[in-house]
Amino acid sequence: MTTALAAAAAFDGRSAVFAGADVCREAGFTLPEGTGRPVFEDAVWDFTDVLGLPVQLALCTRRFDFAEIADERWRLVGKELVLAMLAPQHPAVALLARAHRTVLHLTSCAGRLDELIRFCRWLSEHGVSSLAQIDTHICDAYMAHRRYVLDEHGAVVGEQSPGTRRTAAQVVVDLVNYRELFTADRVPADLRPWGGATASAIAEMPSGRTENKTQPVDDAVMQPMLAAALFLMSSMGPHAVELAWQIREADKLSARKARGLRAVHVAPETELAELLNEYTDTCTALPMLADHHVADRLANGWSPDDPLLAVATGVLARQAGVTQFEARWMHHLRGPLVDAVASVGVKEVFARDAAEITTADTSSALPWTLPLHRLQAVALVGIVRTASMIVLAAASGMRASELMELRIGCRLPLEEPVPGLTRYRLASKVVKGQPLGGTDDEWVVIEPVYRAVELAEDLHDDHQDGALLFGRFAFSVRYKWFRNWVNSPAGHRLGLAPIPDGQVNLRRLRRTLALEMAYRPGGVLASKLHLKHIAVATTEGYASRPGGAQAKLLAEVNKHESDRNLDLVLEEFRNYQQGILPAGPGARSLTEFFASIDEQLDPATATAPKTQRSDRDVLNLLTKRAKVLHLGPANYCWFTDPSRALCLKLAGTPTADRPLIGMCDSARCPQATHHPCHRPVWAEHAERTETFLGQLGTTRKTERTRLQADYDRALRVVAEIDTANTAHEESS
Repeated sequence: MTTALAAAAAFDGRSAVFAGADVCREAGFTLPEGTGRPVFEDAVWDFTDVLGLPVQLALCTRRFDFAEIADERWRLVGKELVLAMLAPQHPAVALLARAHRTVLHLTSCAGRLDELIRFCRWLSEHGVSSLAQIDTHICDAYMAHRRYVLDEHGAVVGEQSPGTRRTAAQVVVDLVNYRELFTADRVPADLRPWGGATASAIAEMPSGRTENKTQPVDDAVMQPMLAAALFLMSSMGPHAVELAWQIREADKLSARKARGLRAVHVAPETELAELLNEYTDTCTALPMLADHHVADRLANGWSPDDPLLAVATGVLARQAGVTQFEARWMHHLRGPLVDAVASVGVKEVFARDAAEITTADTSSALPWTLPLHRLQAVALVGIVRTASMIVLAAASGMRASELMELRIGCRLPLEEPVPGLTRYRLASKVVKGQPLGGTDDEWVVIEPVYRAVELAEDLHDDHQDGALLFGRFAFSVRYKWFRNWVNSPAGHRLGLAPIPDGQVNLRRLRRTLALEMAYRPGGVLASKLHLKHIAVATTEGYASRPGGAQAKLLAEVNKHESDRNLDLVLEEFRNYQQGILPAGPGARSLTEFFASIDEQLDPATATAPKTQRSDRDVLNLLTKRAKVLHLGPANYCWFTDPSRALCLKLAGTPTADRPLIGMCDSARCPQATHHPCHRPVWAEHAERTETFLGQLGTTRKTERTRLQADYDRALRVVAEIDTANTAHEESS
C-alpha cells in the first residue's frame, strides 16, 4: 500500500496498482483467440465475448462504460474498485481487511458501477469536489435522496425498495472498505458511515427467514393462464409449426431480401402477367396488404373505392422476381391487376384454409385461426411459443437462467426403466451459485414439459443442435402479449377464458409449483396437470442428482410441506378446542391425542410454573404428529403405525415408511380422519354416484351393487361429518 499512498500525492492519471493490467486475465476470464482484450486504461471494458457468460446476462451488462464518470480521478477510483471486485486474489486486494474474498458476478459489478456513477454525479451537483470531503452528513443526505421517489415537482410520492436503498448504501461502504487501494482520491480514513453497519441493515432489508418474499401466482390468474397455454400447445401447436414453415418458405420468395431478385427500370409486364395467370388458373386470391399499409395508401391519396387499394403489389413484384413495385408502373399494370382482382379477389396470405379444431370450451369446431397477414402470423407463432414456455416453467420449476440455457437437442433419449413407465429428461445448465460457465445438469420432467420443449424446437427457425432454444427473453413482455391475445377476440373465438390482471413471472411460477406440490392434492395445477406425476418426476430428479437443481426445488417443497402440516394440525387442534371434532375411523385416536395436548396446556393441571400458551409452544407439542400427516384426496392420513395402515395391507408392503395415498380407503382405515373441509368432496361424490345409479339399466346388477355400496359409504361419511358439526353447534 506504500506505493498507492505515494501515488495519491502526485496523481499522473495512472493507477499505482493496476496500471496496464489485462482486465480479463486479472479476472480469470477466457476470450476466443483474436478477440480484443480490455486493458485497465480503456474507457470501456467490453466483456461481450467472454466465454461461459450466462445467456441471461444482457448485452448492456457486459459493457462497463467508465466514461460516464466525468471526474478523471473518480473514474480511476471506479476502475480500481470494479477490478478489485473481479480479482479479489490480486496481491494488492488480498491485503485489504474488509475487501470481498470471493469474485463478484459481472451483474453485481455492473450494478455497483451504475450506483457509483449516480453517486459521483450527485456529489458534483452538491458541490463536492473530492472524496475526502465526504462525511456522515453527506452519506445521510445521499441515502435520503435515494430512499424516496419524487415527482416532477420534487414532492415525495413513494419510497424506493430495500434493494435500491441497499445498493445506495453499499457504494459508500465500498469506498470505505477499499479506501487504501485507490490512487487518485479517497474518503477520509476516520469515516464510519452509519456507525459501521452493513448495507443491508442500513437499508432495513428484510431477512427473508420468516417468509419467502416471492408470492405465488394468484389462483384466479393461474387457472385460465395454464388452461390457455395447454390448449395452445395441444390443439394449436401442430398447426403453428406448419404456419411457421409457411412463413419461412414465403420469405424465401417474397421477402425484400430474398435471393435472386433483380432491380429493373421498366415495368415487368411479361413476368407479372405470367404470375397473375398462375393466380387465376389456380383460383388463388391475390395477397392482401396489412391494414396499416392500406392506411398509408389512403393518406397518400388513394381512393377508398380503388379495387387495388388492398393488393400487396410489392409482394407480387418480388414473386415476379423484381425487388420492388414502382409507383410509376401502375399506369401500365393496372388493367391486368384489376382483372385478376375481379377474378380471384384479395385475401390475407397465411392460414387461408386453416384446419378445424374443437374450441377450448368444447362448444363447437372452428378453423384454428382466421386468415392472417405475415406480421399476424409471426405474432401467433410467438404466442404459441410463449405457451410452451409457460407450461415448461409452471410444471418443471426451472429458473429463468436455466430456461435460457436450453438448446436445440436438449431432450434426452426416452428411457423405460419399467415396462409401461417412461422417463423424460432435459439437459441444461445451472447458473445460479455456480462458477462462470455454469454446471451441466439434467431435469426429470413429466410428458407435457417434454412435449413443450419439442414444440418449441419445431417452432424454431434454426433446427441445428446446439442453437439456443429460447435465448435471452423478457418473460414479462412475452406474458403480456400472451395475455392480451387470450383476452382478445381471437382467444374469445376459441372459447378461452379471459386471464384477469395479476403479476406473473418465472419466480412466481416456481414458487407456485413448490406450494402446489407441498399442499397437494388440491390446487390449480392438480386440476390441469397430474400433480402426482410432477412430484414423482421432481423426486426422481433429486434422487438421480442429489446436488442438482431439482434437489433445491424439492427442498423448498419439503419446507412448505412441513409448514403446511404444522398449520393443519394447529387448525384441527383449535377446532377440537372449540368442540369441532373429526370424523372417520381414526377420529377417536386423534381426539385422544388432542386431549392429551390440551391437558398440558391447562394451568390447573400443570406440574411446573411454566405453561405453553403461544402458537409456537403449541406447535412444539404438535410437531411429532405433524410429521406423520399426509393429505388424501378426501381425508387426512395420520401415518403413526405402518402395521395398521390399510393401504399397505392391501398392497402387501406392511413395512413401507409412507402411505400409498392412491390406494386409500379412508372409510375403513383406522388412521384416516374426515373433517369439515372434506365434506364437499364426499357430497359431490355421492351426487355423481347417485346420477350413475339412475342411468344404469335393470340388467346391470353387479355394477349397481358396487355403485350402491359406494354411494352408501359416501352418505355415511357425510353424515358422520355433519354429526360432528351438529354436536358442536348444539353445544354452542
